[in-house]
Amino acid sequence: MSGNQPHRQTRRTVSDGHPELGLDIERVLDLSTRQAVRATFRFDPDAPWVVPVELAIEDGPRVLWRIGRDVLQQGLHSVSGLGDVQIWPSSFGDRATALLRLTSRDTAALFELPIPPLAQWLADTCELVPGGAELSEIDWDAATANLLQEPQTHCD
Repeated sequence: MSGNQPHRQTRRTVSDGHPELGLDIERVLDLSTRQAVRATFRFDPDAPWVVPVELAIEDGPRVLWRIGRDVLQQGLHSVSGLGDVQIWPSSFGDRATALLRLTSRDTAALFELPIPPLAQWLADTCELVPGGAELSEIDWDAATANLLQEPQTHCD
């Protein structure tokens, strides 16, 4: 992030008990130009494999991306993701940061994120739903039966 300003963060749990992390991050426009962005990471234990991330520019648009929790976790330590979402660690001076690239059609955006608060928040989500256990609550017999049922039509 620019200068030696600390990353402002807010960690809170929303009323439904789902962890949420708000971070002030920066969009990297070029080597010397940055744009302030507020990123809000949310976690729902009922859909633990994906992290909805809302990116908002002050007095500007909001965009929602859904990023795999495992992609975020791996990206704090090594290159992760393919296609539209890629994240990798980057050190700038004494700060541990990660670069997140989001691509949509012919447009790409690069963001710099602080690793420590994001890593701690991801660890907190793993206390709720451990990595590898994301699909353990699914009743596979019922899900398969629902897929094999013929659709019913209703006439009014």
